[in-house]
This record gives sequence, C-alpha cells and structure tokens, in this order.
Amino acid sequence: ALVADGPLKGKLVSVVDIIDQTRALVDGPGSGVSRQQIRLNQLHLTKFRLSYPFTAPTRVVRKAWTEAKLNEKWSESQWAKNLANKEKRAQMTDYDRFKLSSARVKRNRARTAVFKSLKVKAARSGSFGKKKVPKTPAKKVRTK
Repeated sequence: ALVADGPLKGKLVSVVDIIDQTRALVDGPGSGVSRQQIRLNQLHLTKFRLSYPFTAPTRVVRKAWTEAKLNEKWSESQWAKNLANKEKRAQMTDYDRFKLSSARVKRNRARTAVFKSLKVKAARSGSFGKKKVPKTPAKKVRTK
C-alpha cells in the first residue's frame, strides 16, 4: 500500500494485519517505515502483494520484500512515475516554467506546420476535405 497522508506520505508499506475497521498494522522495511498502525483512509492499495504469514515479524516481511523486488517494481510502475513527475513539477522555478512554455510553443508550431502540409496534400489527392457527391436528377412530378 502507498501512504497517502501524514508524515509518511509517499512511502510504500505492506499491510501486516488489520486491527479494526479503521486501522491497519503496516511495516515498510524496504522504504524505511517502522512497524506501526495507520488509518485505512491514509492508505492507497497498490497491485503489489507480498506472501508471508499472518502478523509476521519485520524480518519475514523484509525477506519477502527483497525477494519480490518490490522497490524496483514500484519504481517502474506508472503510478510511481506520475508521482515523481508531479514532484518535479512542484519543484519548478519560474524560469523552468518559462523554458517549458517556450519548448511547448516551439513543438506545437512544428506540429501545426506538419499537420497543415499533410492536410493540404490530402485535400489535393481528394482523400480529405469536402466530398463531391454527384447530384441525383430531380424526379419528375406526374400530373394528370
């Protein structure tokens, strides 16, 4: 599980035991979190699971953690990458934001130029733009 709130925010932990409907006993030997209780609403469950006995001691959890290579798997996950990018954006200075904005403008201008050239080429070949549908002759109305 990932701690979502409190002083351990952003740390990876393993749920060792459920204390009651609002609290869980967690341990994070690979992420530097000592065994402690945490409210369930402070946790986000992840897809990673460790296999160890119920209420196992820290040494057993540490062994399962290292065998599963949980830290490596977590760092490769998209969730961890998104959190890292979010942190990187939060640390940006005004100048960094300006450089990013300038790079986006440059990229979008190049992208637009390529798109317009492809659009013109497609319109000339007839595969893009208004379709020319042949008109059907009007039906003659019969009068008696």
